[in-house]
Amino acid sequence: MTPDALFVFGLLAATVALFASDRLRPDVVALLVILALILGGSLTVPEAVAGFGDPLVLLIAGLFVVGEGLVRTGIAYQVGVWLTRLAGASETRLLVLLMLAVAGLGAFMSSTGVVAIFIPVVLGITARLGIGPGRLMMPLAFAALLSGLLTLIATPPNLVINDALRGAGLQPFGFFGITPIGLLALALGVAYMMTLGRRLLPATSPQTGTAGRRQTLLELAESYNLTHQLHRLRLDSDSPLIGQTVATAQLRTRHGVTIVGVGRQERFTETVSPALANTEFHPADALYVVGPDEAVATLCPTERLSRLLIAETQQRSLVNELGMVEVMLPPDSELIGQTLRQAAFRSHHGLSVLGIRRNRQPLPGNLIEEKLAFGDILLVAGAWKRIGLLQGEQKHFLVLGLPAELSDVAPAYRQAPFALAILLAMVLAMTFGLLPNVAAVLLAALAMGLFRCLRMEDAYRSINWPSLVVIAGMLPLAKALQQAGGVTLIADGLVAGLGGFGPLAPLAGIFVLAALIGMFISNTATAVLIAPVAIAAAQKLGVSPYPFAMTVAVAASAAFVTPVSSPVNTLVLAPGGYRFNDFVRVGLPLLLLVMTLTLLVAPLLLPF
Repeated sequence: MTPDALFVFGLLAATVALFASDRLRPDVVALLVILALILGGSLTVPEAVAGFGDPLVLLIAGLFVVGEGLVRTGIAYQVGVWLTRLAGASETRLLVLLMLAVAGLGAFMSSTGVVAIFIPVVLGITARLGIGPGRLMMPLAFAALLSGLLTLIATPPNLVINDALRGAGLQPFGFFGITPIGLLALALGVAYMMTLGRRLLPATSPQTGTAGRRQTLLELAESYNLTHQLHRLRLDSDSPLIGQTVATAQLRTRHGVTIVGVGRQERFTETVSPALANTEFHPADALYVVGPDEAVATLCPTERLSRLLIAETQQRSLVNELGMVEVMLPPDSELIGQTLRQAAFRSHHGLSVLGIRRNRQPLPGNLIEEKLAFGDILLVAGAWKRIGLLQGEQKHFLVLGLPAELSDVAPAYRQAPFALAILLAMVLAMTFGLLPNVAAVLLAALAMGLFRCLRMEDAYRSINWPSLVVIAGMLPLAKALQQAGGVTLIADGLVAGLGGFGPLAPLAGIFVLAALIGMFISNTATAVLIAPVAIAAAQKLGVSPYPFAMTVAVAASAAFVTPVSSPVNTLVLAPGGYRFNDFVRVGLPLLLLVMTLTLLVAPLLLPF
């Protein structure tokens, strides 16, 4: 083994260890890989950064935008509503319909996005049926993973494997090339979860309180111990707050109260507006603040405010303009580790955080300096329109159920026909080779903006930039491994150790290798590393590389065994009330079943 090969193998081992330890962000690890390849002399600078210009990265970025278009136009959300109506009271029927709906939607958009959409849907259904969320959250995640096998664009590993085939001078898979084995794997997954999987799922306690209906604003306030904490205060003519903005007044920092609305007299009625960071206080304004009575008692003399009664007309006006909703922080939310002050929550989102629940218990005291953590549930208040827009912010928040008073808030559905037409045109163009895949996806992404399915800001926000950096960083590592002879060494080892038993044994070895690595690093990075090894092993055996490539695709999507092996597993961890061992107990048998299916079917669909 050459010194260069030793260096690249050492770098590969260090990369896997860093991914598995979770001490550094995956995108930071990918950037360190690029630097190591340059400083170690394994690749030139243009070669090391070539991943950022790879068509694969552009293709995946475009697919993020197309998937966001489906969310913004309400198509994805309507699938969840349809499921709720169709499920009835049968847990078995619900499980089957849920997995099929998630897989169908996940075939054309990000599996993480699909899971984010369905978490609040599942929470509502389980509450109505009186069953624990843990009975459905894991089937939801597994269906999203299996959806990656239904189309070429369903998950980035498929595109990575296609790129590896193209790089080896081979014809890549077609748009539905992987679909037959994907349909069989999905059927197997549904059958498993209907039978053995259901018995292995933890018997989590059912949700209580709302019994399948939306909570009212009053019930939300009660769950955070905020009952009787809404106050209406009038600014006196000599109040020092006059002329200040909500942000500069810092009422929460200085007095422990949160201002949610400002009432201003117009003719004979008071008009209530949400309290935004730049809202300026005028004389005689009525401030609607939330806080304990003792804090308000200190606030009024200090800032020269007078208490006012909240009449029924003001209550009605307040509810018409302002609402509340619970949101959960997903694992990749930018808010994790920040305080509300650092996050400038009101400035960035136009909403106020009234309470935080952690481990199902409301946190006491002034929360302005409380560091946010994964799984925290925030009670936010503000304009109904702003609350409705949170449904499109799955990257930062998961809306856990809109309140009963919000009967009409939903994404704008008028552009939904355009979004469906764009999706169909993209699929047809890729299926029949009318355009290169990159061109078809970029045209679809641009069309989503042209037909106002989403704004440009939404498009840029929808792209998971850390994922793209990981792919761009791992592609050069795969190239370095190939140039240093590492791919050949691993392929030789597989052929020497298992080749004597026929091609099926090395095929099993490829699956096991990909599945083991995929337990600790992303499935995309797994595909980048293992796809060239699988193709090289097949070529050394003198057999078709296609069943080997398909095996890598299946193994990369079969990330069932640990909650850290895929973002979708991490996403359902808290809502489902799961522990690490729950995934091992339920996911490992399914992984073995999918492996058996792959070894039986892949050589039949694509003969050696």
